[in-house]
Amino acid sequence: MDERTTSHHLRWLYWLLQALDLDKGSDEAAVPGLNRDDAYEREVLLPDCETQEAVASFLDFEVQAVDSLIEAKQKLLDLLTEKRRMLAAEAVMRGLDRSAPLRSSGIDWLGDIPARWEIERSRWLFTERDERSETGEEEMLTVSHITGVTPRSEKDVNMFEAETTAGYKLCFTGDLVINTLWAWMGAMGTASVDGIVSPAYNVYTPCPRLLPSYVDALVRIPVFAQEVTRYSKGVWSSRLRLYPEGFFETFWPVPPLDEQEEIVAHIAEERTKIDKLATATERSITLLKERRSALIAATVTGQIDIPEAA
Repeated sequence: MDERTTSHHLRWLYWLLQALDLDKGSDEAAVPGLNRDDAYEREVLLPDCETQEAVASFLDFEVQAVDSLIEAKQKLLDLLTEKRRMLAAEAVMRGLDRSAPLRSSGIDWLGDIPARWEIERSRWLFTERDERSETGEEEMLTVSHITGVTPRSEKDVNMFEAETTAGYKLCFTGDLVINTLWAWMGAMGTASVDGIVSPAYNVYTPCPRLLPSYVDALVRIPVFAQEVTRYSKGVWSSRLRLYPEGFFETFWPVPPLDEQEEIVAHIAEERTKIDKLATATERSITLLKERRSALIAATVTGQIDIPEAA
């Protein structure tokens, strides 16, 4: 058997092994991903060398085409994720009217802002809330850099739970909650429901000049997390903590309330469009992967006539 023939055999074997899907139910510690007993019992067709070569060549071409489509759609998902992130950043820092005159904010992370917006330190925009639960029976809330502030019951959390949550901090709808330890990652947001949070978190109530939904949009953009890092304390970057005295040093853009409402509505509307497109794209990727598997299985088992299909 010459080297060229061996190469064709190995290419055919590669596609055959993908079609067999031997990793289902594997309990082999020495060979993870392979169900050895199942592999021993399988029977496969063994076509002649010419057919093996045709099958391998056909699948090399067809599967590459499907993989290219999957890769392109995955890149689209990445672009949609970036667009979703940039959408909020541009809206809360620049507003929606691109023709509005700008002025320097004097703040590095903000740069130029609409001329009629104000700049204010957060110490004049927020008051710290440190009220404690007597029973701990309120809704437990968790804070993440991905989802913001959400009820713990809505998340699959396997972390240690305290025997009692009496003494946890009360948090009311519209309050800003900051995960003190993970603020540098962006773990903050406003609460959409009343509840309680860990005593290690900090809770702030925004003044009437700020809409809670605008606050939520602003604190969850990456550049704001980078800004609060400057005011956090700690030796290692992964152990930085944002305490109230640091948070109160930050500066905020304060648009008029009507603009805040427009900004929030715009972000919600555009995110809905992006999320619908992302969902459709994810579904198409799933279908393409299913088509890929079906194509491989049908081809190596002789269900497709290669010359006809080609």
